[in-house]
Amino acid sequence: MALNKYEIKKLDLPLEVINVIQTLKDKACPPSVGGRRGFEAYLIGGCVRDLLLNRKPKDWDVTTDATPEEIIALFKDTFYENNYGTVGIVNEESKDETLKVIEVTPYRLEAEYSDNRRPDHVTFSKNLEDDLQRRDFTINAIALDIKEIAKNKSVKGGPKFSGEYLDYYNGHEDLQAKIIRTVGEAHDRFTEDGLRILRAVRIATEIGFCIDKKTEKAIVTNASLLTNIAKERIRDEFTKIIMSDNPMAGLVLCRKMGLIPYIIPKIESTVSVEQSRSHIYDVFEHSLRSLQHTADKKYPLEIRLAALFHDIGKPPTRRRDKEQDIWTFYGHEVTGAKIVAEILADLRFPKKIIEKVTKLVRWHMFFADTEQISLSAVRRIISSVGRDNIWDLMNLRGADRMGMGRPKESPYRLRKYHSMVEEAMTDPVSVGMLEIDGAQVMKFTGEAPGPKIGYMLHALLEEMLENPALNTEEYLKKRAKELAKLDANDLKKLGDSGKETKEKEEEKKIEEIRKKHWVQ
Repeated sequence: MALNKYEIKKLDLPLEVINVIQTLKDKACPPSVGGRRGFEAYLIGGCVRDLLLNRKPKDWDVTTDATPEEIIALFKDTFYENNYGTVGIVNEESKDETLKVIEVTPYRLEAEYSDNRRPDHVTFSKNLEDDLQRRDFTINAIALDIKEIAKNKSVKGGPKFSGEYLDYYNGHEDLQAKIIRTVGEAHDRFTEDGLRILRAVRIATEIGFCIDKKTEKAIVTNASLLTNIAKERIRDEFTKIIMSDNPMAGLVLCRKMGLIPYIIPKIESTVSVEQSRSHIYDVFEHSLRSLQHTADKKYPLEIRLAALFHDIGKPPTRRRDKEQDIWTFYGHEVTGAKIVAEILADLRFPKKIIEKVTKLVRWHMFFADTEQISLSAVRRIISSVGRDNIWDLMNLRGADRMGMGRPKESPYRLRKYHSMVEEAMTDPVSVGMLEIDGAQVMKFTGEAPGPKIGYMLHALLEEMLENPALNTEEYLKKRAKELAKLDANDLKKLGDSGKETKEKEEEKKIEEIRKKHWVQ
């Protein structure tokens, strides 16, 4: 293959990366591992692609003609736990998570891939071109040779570097054309590693590229190779699609090329499932649009998964109401919670994520199934999903609504629900806020159980509301002994005053909350 070169005058690169490359290029190994000096070293893979696209790399990979033993001998903190030559260079002090480990891999040639995932064995090479020809896509097969540091090292943002891109497979042209294309024959690349099928879609989704026709045809032909791939690996690529800025486009592309049955087969059942009333999309498109809204809002993974799967229970619960001439889906949230738990467990998601997504799916109908919801009902839903999850449930509800094609994200009813949740979440202004309780009052004062204890507590509450600094066990104990000397009638007057103050404080808080949400 012809070698194309592109000079780059200025590069902003982390010093951790430069230190790895310069160490490989400049330092000599100890005699015990050959004593060689001056290795080749290039940045390679996704980080080079991202640099050319002016994107921040998510990880940093270096390729070199040094062997694993020679790499290890040059660095203080490394780990080597694989059969493919990759050595991790550890930078624990780095504040950037993407730089805590920089992977360095020798040039290598790979033998047969009998499991469609990993080479049966590898051979280390001294030739960069040997290494590039085994790469997956042309845009990931561009090597970056760091040339020199600019003379002025004190410029803003740190020292600048010049470099040269080495490109044997026209990856630079494909970057400009926004095309995903395999290195060499697409069929060979996918049979070597079946995960590359899903990776092609993931990269296209993340950077907004198209997949070229030959590569796409090979993906469709070889889609079944995904059955040989570990679920954890499929989960990781699927998660990256979901966490991209355009997950809807990514899943549409997956379905177009027949990949859905190998990733999340049960969602196929939602395709073309017609809905009624306020829904203008089938269940599948509605789910994708809800998911896309969560991406637009930059919501975390759990809400995105819940948005994608919140109506997964509709196909098995779909019934025709002949009298009203509509489709019904009674109980789909309960059925859906069971299905989504199975889907996420099959993909080996962590238990914590499964539990949260399942809860969100199970209760997503709460803010949609009635016109009238009482404050006590809101308190019960908070108890069911947990205080930590209630706002995520509200965000899921907003995504569900937007997935219907509704023009407004926050209609009055949704704002009202937000207000009610905030009211229900507000700590009540009550004797429960005191640092002592009725049992302690009886212990301190020697009083028997009866109305007098309640009067004393409300009298103490009024004082605390006037001056919160008084809410200490020491002060309240002392004050309770003083109040115990009063007769019941005087205490009742103080207690009633405390109750009135409490009610006014509660009304004030609720009024502030409702004003905030513009509701009555």
